[in-house]
Amino acid sequence: MLTPRLALTPQLFAIFASLVEEACGLHYGPKERSLFESKLAVQAAEAGFDSLLDYYYRLRYNDPDGSERRALVQALLVHETYLFRELPALVALVDEYLAPAVAARGRARVWSAACASGEEPLTLAMLLDRRGILERVEIVATDVSEAAIAAAREGRYGRRSLRDGHPADLALRYVDTAGRGVVVAQHIRDAVTWSTLNLLDAHRARALGTFDAIVCRNVLIYFSDATVVRVLDTLREMLAPDGVIAVGVSESLMRFGTGLRCEERGGSFFYRGVR
Repeated sequence: MLTPRLALTPQLFAIFASLVEEACGLHYGPKERSLFESKLAVQAAEAGFDSLLDYYYRLRYNDPDGSERRALVQALLVHETYLFRELPALVALVDEYLAPAVAARGRARVWSAACASGEEPLTLAMLLDRRGILERVEIVATDVSEAAIAAAREGRYGRRSLRDGHPADLALRYVDTAGRGVVVAQHIRDAVTWSTLNLLDAHRARALGTFDAIVCRNVLIYFSDATVVRVLDTLREMLAPDGVIAVGVSESLMRFGTGLRCEERGGSFFYRGVR
């Protein structure tokens, strides 16, 4: 049971939720208050605070390098992903967009934004390798979490990273399951350039350059509409001519008025920049 000084009053919830959204884009509404409170109280206690108000002042006014704020964001992040997740969309991305780009120009670039612990860009690398074009596609993968990127570089996961119904041919070819967990092949891991990046940092994002495809799946659902539009404005600027954005199967960008054109390929939907 939380002590009174670690209980999240409506007023404290409002200022903490605003601080977190400002820091990384995560939006917490009243329905998520209980989950937010439990994670926040644990992080405050681990930081040595027995008062949420004192912890807020630390975050807001006495965190010059942002380290404590990053620790809180890390505690709040959802990193639920796995190898071959929503695979048909990635297959369509490779077959319908990246392979033609390579055929036309000899090279292509793809960015896995908010990649969590890396299973998505690693799956992309496997598909590109199977297609025989991995060496001609630059894969950039970023996430706001330093811990997630460190795990991605290792390419070592628990057994749950291979869910029921995973493609056996790809798993046998690229994943070692001999030990207690699973390990992705070294040449697949080496094909990805990993780094930390906050999607709200438009300047740093633009410094990555332009891409033939940007994969930003199952992250925009955690943002407010205003933040989604802000992030999409940046992503659209980073698309090469005829480049596309891929989002999660349960996500749609049509209601945001971004100027992107929706296309269906292989049963999956992609959003092309309009020049």
